[in-house]
Amino acid sequence: MSSGPKILCRIAVTAMCLGGMAHAADFSTSLLFGYKGGMSYRATAGFANFAQGFPLALELGITHSRVDPGDPFPARRVFIADATNGTPEKSGYTWDFRMDFLYQIRMSGPKAFYVFAGPRFSMFDGTFHYVGANEEFDVTSNQWGVGFGAKALFAVTNRVDLTLSGGFDQYFNGPLHGHDTTYSPDNQNVNPKEGFTYRDAAAVVNAPKFQPTVMIGFSYGL
Repeated sequence: MSSGPKILCRIAVTAMCLGGMAHAADFSTSLLFGYKGGMSYRATAGFANFAQGFPLALELGITHSRVDPGDPFPARRVFIADATNGTPEKSGYTWDFRMDFLYQIRMSGPKAFYVFAGPRFSMFDGTFHYVGANEEFDVTSNQWGVGFGAKALFAVTNRVDLTLSGGFDQYFNGPLHGHDTTYSPDNQNVNPKEGFTYRDAAAVVNAPKFQPTVMIGFSYGL
């Protein structure tokens, strides 16, 4: 046999051996809704048994929440000026990106029960509109955080589970941007109004801080 076929045979044998050793990861996805600072929706993708002997599962998730952005008149004074005219309207939302490591605890009742913890990244956007004053501005902030919690799965079918999840997320202070002003946690501020500080801005805007979370929905396992 020439060298070419010999090499191909060796490659084929090696591939078969590796294929026999490979361990297919378990994949699941879920869609949940509930409360996280306001009405919230979450989508997740989970991976378990992706490494032989590794005791933790991995879950990635994204959450969208409608939130109260803060107090409109103090926010206007801190970020723009001390005008008080106009009828205030406000709206706000956050996008939350999360990665959790899950550890399964054996117990009777649910199909599976997990405790989890991991990092968070939140993007906050609050809009303040003053009807009749022709004035509108956004306050935005990006923040890192950490969180922990637990979730329980109850079998509905072989692949579909009713899922209950709850936990707590803690976010670290991040810069608050509004109009032409930025307040930073170290008070290296850009164009602050009337000597206001970061603490003043954080007090009138509801950027994420400590947030409890409760979710319910369905998970689908492959």
